[in-house]
Amino acid sequence: MGVLKYGESDEPLRVDDRTLAHLQAVITTKLRRHESFTLSWQHPESGDEETIWLHPSIPLRFVFEGTAPRDFNAAWLDRLMRSANSTGGIKLVEEADPEG
Repeated sequence: MGVLKYGESDEPLRVDDRTLAHLQAVITTKLRRHESFTLSWQHPESGDEETIWLHPSIPLRFVFEGTAPRDFNAAWLDRLMRSANSTGGIKLVEEADPEG
């Protein structure tokens, strides 16, 4: 289980390492371009949705349980990036079928 630590927040986003690696690829691409955007996800226990504002000036850490996966699913990356480029920002979604 990986962890995304953001700013001063005491409650990190916990996701599996594969999901975190895909988020890391999309988020770092956007922040490297100095683009700000939101990231939203649903808490599995409560069903509540949480959204954070991602900005290059706010500290961000990706912590993997093991080695970060590097076998990326291009269809999933594309879906996450399209979401990141929308007005709603990244919506954390299930992995897309690699065939599209």
